[in-house]
Amino acid sequence: MTGNGARWLAGALIVACVLLAGSSAPDGASIARPLPAGAPKEIVPNRVMTWNICNPCKGSGQNAARAAEIATYAPQVIGLQEACVGDVERIRDHLQYQYGLVYHVEYGSVLQSWSRCGGVPWSPGGFGQAILSATPMTDQVNVEYPDGGSEDRGYMAVTTLVDGRPVRVFNTHLAERRQESVRVKQTAVLAEAVARLDRTIVLGDFNAVPDAAELTGMWGLFADADPGCGPAAAGTCEPTTDWRSTFDYIFLRGFAPTGHGVHLTPYSDHDLVQADLRRA
Repeated sequence: MTGNGARWLAGALIVACVLLAGSSAPDGASIARPLPAGAPKEIVPNRVMTWNICNPCKGSGQNAARAAEIATYAPQVIGLQEACVGDVERIRDHLQYQYGLVYHVEYGSVLQSWSRCGGVPWSPGGFGQAILSATPMTDQVNVEYPDGGSEDRGYMAVTTLVDGRPVRVFNTHLAERRQESVRVKQTAVLAEAVARLDRTIVLGDFNAVPDAAELTGMWGLFADADPGCGPAAAGTCEPTTDWRSTFDYIFLRGFAPTGHGVHLTPYSDHDLVQADLRRA
């Protein structure tokens, strides 16, 4: 091999190694971030959470910080949106090794996006939804909406345990804010999937306020975990975004909330939404 050829090969190998290291290196400090006083030491049974973790939000140590936010409430079931597979893997690792909270995970990726999720160009990271559960999950499905709007969107569903009973849990992210007509078609697909279930939980970022027309079908089937929230009481629904709109929901069928909270966070443009449940 000529000198120029050897140098070119060496350079290519270095670039490849940098890309691989960048895609797998942990972010943030390895020392656990301290949690607020009173934070649970173990996963809280029957507590569920939905959180759009915001991609592409920037900043060092995002996944370690996100894990600390989740550990502050330690829900049994977590639905994440705008989630890259690699980010969720790191969040789960932080939860386990820094806080002792062990979760199973299933992914509902709708995009393979190197620009969003990094990795190496020939193996980009999956982007979409993810569900973490303290108990094993079965019968996972991943459905892409026929029309995603400006970006592919979909829902995922798994069966896991809540309040000691198997329950179908859905996690979705609907089309962007100004794409109402697309969301109408998406909620029709979702409502058809959940209508035949007597006991189910739907988590997600619906990009629609409570009295939006596209949520009519959901309100016909579900109540929100926020007891004061509904299409007729949209003004009293607790905001869940930085622009103080209510876009994020924990829709319940066969369950009733015993507690509910929306928690501001600097690590996303959406707040964490959490609810404690019991069988209705």
